[in-house]
Amino acid sequence: MTAETARNKLPLALIALLISAFAIGTTEFVIMGILPDVANDLHVTLSAAGLLVTGYALGVAIGGPVITAFTGRLSRKSLLFSLMLIFIAGNLLAAVAPSYSILMAARVLASFAHGTFFGVGSIVATRLVPRDKQASAIAMMFAGLTLANILGVPIGTFVGQMWGWRSTFWVVTVLGIVSLVGIAAWVPRIKNEEVTGFRQEIRVLRSKQILLALLMTIFGFGGVFTAFTYIAPLLTDITGFGPGAVTPILLLFGIGMTLGNAAGGKLADWRLMPSIAGMLTLLTAVLAVFTLTSHYKIAAVINVLIWGFAAFTIVPAFQMRVLAKAKGSPNIASALNISSFNLANAGGAYLGGWVIDSGPGLGSLPWVAAIVTAAGLLVTLLSWSLDKREASSSGGSAQHGQSLSI
Repeated sequence: MTAETARNKLPLALIALLISAFAIGTTEFVIMGILPDVANDLHVTLSAAGLLVTGYALGVAIGGPVITAFTGRLSRKSLLFSLMLIFIAGNLLAAVAPSYSILMAARVLASFAHGTFFGVGSIVATRLVPRDKQASAIAMMFAGLTLANILGVPIGTFVGQMWGWRSTFWVVTVLGIVSLVGIAAWVPRIKNEEVTGFRQEIRVLRSKQILLALLMTIFGFGGVFTAFTYIAPLLTDITGFGPGAVTPILLLFGIGMTLGNAAGGKLADWRLMPSIAGMLTLLTAVLAVFTLTSHYKIAAVINVLIWGFAAFTIVPAFQMRVLAKAKGSPNIASALNISSFNLANAGGAYLGGWVIDSGPGLGSLPWVAAIVTAAGLLVTLLSWSLDKREASSSGGSAQHGQSLSI
């Protein structure tokens, strides 16, 4: 493929990745809106239906790195195509699942595409643009996730409530087919500069900077879900909003996410580590301030919008940091970071539940969340100091982790 051809295909290739991310994000989160319908139809308890969320998250966290490690020799376009086939199969099976156990298996099958797709998709996105635009390219792909929360989940929930929960999975299956066609038609065949096997890929776990980068993601993003998992009761029980006000306020959060994702990509392209440190400082402050603003309606709404912005500025930056430090094993490192986001989700939700049930209570969630994110900031500062020390000892200049060789 010539450089001119790559430039011509670039916008459509990134759009194909965005559409795929939108489809994957929708199937991940839409289940929450149709849980009561699933529980009633399959004659299981609501808590059992809730395990469909847990099963998906565990599938992402475990399946992503494992699949990525064993598929390092596949071309990236072929791998993305194959992953969308798995995604389509999982959602098609969910649409026709005759029992709870089959639906659980379908959810886990669909989840296997998630971690590897975002991991490999991030690498493909960076290969399509100049080095000073790589984080912005990652942000464009991850914009599919933010759009899934703003559009995909509400529409999917409405479809499920109107025509039955199975119709939601039929719609997601169609989205998967559209994504598959987009990948086949628009994503160029990029020559693998490095063909890696399992042993070489897994060797990345020996890197101190990779481990620190994964901890940055787990703690930095874990604070978001410590509080956001329980945003509805925070808004109703603490702020005093009625249940009907929660959805439009969450829409504001989604708008903030979209704006933050785009801004975060540009900031990461500018200077990666200073930007991550600044973003985490902002997020920590926003979470801590919500302890106070959650008692005042107007202030709470403004805080939620800024919270969404701050939360997603760090997403493309975290992914960029891992890729910058992955050296010869970008695939598994990228997938592991996607798993870290899911671990942050699960761990934050668990911690928030403990705070409510056994700790200081619901009103304390914002400052507890701020402490978790502050821990991510401390890890970031430690990692950044190691960068400076390594640059000083080698006599070179610090590159802030911006250049990739993948």
